[in-house]
Amino acid sequence: MFQFLWPWAFFILPLPLLIRLASPKTSTSNDAALHVPYLNDFQLEASTTSRLNKRAAFLFYLIAWCALVTATARPQWIGEPIELPVSGRDIMLAIDLSQSMSQRFKYGSRSVTKLDATKAVAGDFINKRVGDRIGLILFGEQAYVQAPLTFDRPTVITLLSEAVPGLAGRSTAIGDAIGLAVKRLSDDSEEQVLILLTDGVSNSGEIQPEKAAELAAKKDLKIHTIGVGSRGSQDLNEATLKDISKQTGGQYFRAHDVKELQDIYRLIDQLEPIEKETQSYRPTWSLFYWPLSFALALSALILVFRLRGWL
Repeated sequence: MFQFLWPWAFFILPLPLLIRLASPKTSTSNDAALHVPYLNDFQLEASTTSRLNKRAAFLFYLIAWCALVTATARPQWIGEPIELPVSGRDIMLAIDLSQSMSQRFKYGSRSVTKLDATKAVAGDFINKRVGDRIGLILFGEQAYVQAPLTFDRPTVITLLSEAVPGLAGRSTAIGDAIGLAVKRLSDDSEEQVLILLTDGVSNSGEIQPEKAAELAAKKDLKIHTIGVGSRGSQDLNEATLKDISKQTGGQYFRAHDVKELQDIYRLIDQLEPIEKETQSYRPTWSLFYWPLSFALALSALILVFRLRGWL
């Protein structure tokens, strides 16, 4: 719809008229020392032309003034309301990049590496989280933030796809990954979630996983842990992962193949639903430059006419 941001500006429209009425009138004398009868016709024609010029000038001034006042009133066009999903949830993904993530993982009749399966499934999860801020932590022997919390989901997916096994070292520092998430998550978020995926035992790092879980619980950081590995794998410390989730109010999941990993991320998506509450905004386009440009162009035209003696 069309509206004026400052409609009160139209109250100044009669200002030139008020100034004219308030100005003292000037008296002109038509007395002449010598009257020449045959010049009357020329005087009448000049007087008529002068009146026409004055009317034209008045009309030009009036239109320019109205255009200038219209520009001052700030006309604008407001579009249809656009709804934005709002969740206020910060989700950090911590992905294990230890060398063991290069091991094969069952995917139907074929197999893929654990990391490749994680990239595909986690990437699909990230893509669905419209309205959430997503961050990415990669850890191995050390933990580092690959992507800070952001609404730019495609960039997070791209950064995840570039990860390779062993990039952060060959061992696993689960405690450091949790501690880094605690530092990076903001205090003003109502919902904070860490989804930690690993296939091994925490055997590196400066902080123990249990201690890191205590810090996370104090900050109301919920941690969902995912243990990946084939059946009968002895390399996964499920007790530690279960304890981390229990301390922070999250859940522990075990994925033996790609299908189960997909189901886990689908379940987490349901456990941490995107809020249905929405905010809306109307796109606004300012139109003041149209009447302003018209007023300036007309003023320039009036100036040219006056210099040439046409007004």
